[in-house]
Amino acid sequence: MNGPLIDIATRVWNHKWKIDPIVRSLIDTDFYKLLMCQSVFRNRPDVNVAFSLINRSKSIRLAELIDEGELREQLDHVRGLSLTRGESTWLRGNTFYGKRQMFRPDFMGFLEGVRLPPYHLEKVDGQYELTFEGPWPQVMLWEIPALTIIMELRSRAVLRDLGRFELQILYARAMTRVWEKIEALRTLGPDLRIADFGTRRRHSFLWQDWCVQAMIEGLGERFTGTSNCLIAQRRDIEAIGTNAHELPMVYAALADTEEELRRAPYRVLADWHEEHEGNLRVMLPDTYGTPGFLEGAPDWLAGWTGIRIDSGDPAAMAEYAIDWWTRRGEDPSRKLVIFSDGLDVAAITDLFQRFHGRVKVSFGWGTLLTNDFRGLVAGDRLAPFSLVCKAAAANGRPTVKLSDNPEKATGPADEIARYKRVFEVGEQQRRQVAV
Repeated sequence: MNGPLIDIATRVWNHKWKIDPIVRSLIDTDFYKLLMCQSVFRNRPDVNVAFSLINRSKSIRLAELIDEGELREQLDHVRGLSLTRGESTWLRGNTFYGKRQMFRPDFMGFLEGVRLPPYHLEKVDGQYELTFEGPWPQVMLWEIPALTIIMELRSRAVLRDLGRFELQILYARAMTRVWEKIEALRTLGPDLRIADFGTRRRHSFLWQDWCVQAMIEGLGERFTGTSNCLIAQRRDIEAIGTNAHELPMVYAALADTEEELRRAPYRVLADWHEEHEGNLRVMLPDTYGTPGFLEGAPDWLAGWTGIRIDSGDPAAMAEYAIDWWTRRGEDPSRKLVIFSDGLDVAAITDLFQRFHGRVKVSFGWGTLLTNDFRGLVAGDRLAPFSLVCKAAAANGRPTVKLSDNPEKATGPADEIARYKRVFEVGEQQRRQVAV
């Protein structure tokens, strides 16, 4: 469903925000959120969770950049959204990953009636504390809208200072940058497989949509789709996604014993396997450290389709997975490795050249596809920054994420220490988190 390209610079200059709400649909979210929501709705519907916003880039004082009234207006707008008839029809009847009716009727009934629960917002030391609390299936749907609202309001705050011609030149330069990246990726040949994973920290909805259209034209079949459901529907392309750290974080927090805690990440995937009848079998092993996860994994996980690498040294983690598959009697060349952490062209090129032919290589390209305005305005005020919205508690117990990079760890210090002991996580290499 392709229409005329929107003149983004003119749209920004006119400041007609009423026709451009930041989140314009409940399916303006990542596909994996809906897949996970269905699993939670079936397996853990009564768990009470709290989510909170975390700005890892402390030098960017969001509460001094973003007007609180505008932020509340956008958050309130999201609370008024519901699925349209066309969106419901698309989710109910479309084919995802080769399967029709991926979303069950009972879950669709829930989704058609859902409204996002209230939020709590306050300013603390130049930052916004934004939290959500309530039943897990409802609260989890706040994560992506919360991130996209904060990211785009920051963009709008900077863009207000630019004149009409400045905006035209800014977007012309940004478009040129994206196209040059696409041209560089073309040189990797026809076996490249890459998807847009850039919803959560995008510059804006209109910009993400433009980037997806550029990828469609520039890469053809090498571009496999987008994580954004609304854009996938509008552009008639694949919606891409499986699961994320949220599931093991909450399951682990609910564990009553250390043995239950140790088995929690595998319980998640057992439920996932049952939910999807053997489809969507991609592991995300780094929540509590990839090496420990793989070494403790039950044999049935070795038969899964592949693995997503989202932290640590990506090449080292892929090598570890290849060795693990080999030791478990699996053929690595038949396995899928999806790289998705902080990617740009140089990293994509290096990883593709190293692993092409050894495994099936794929990339989830995020922030530096949909929000690379580095160096394009004075003071680098549009440079992307690291913002996350994570599950912070489940049934009153704190959640923990360790990651393969300790810079990404979240949770109370004493709980982080306990989880490291239980999951036998040793010394880890610290890597700078840029996005």
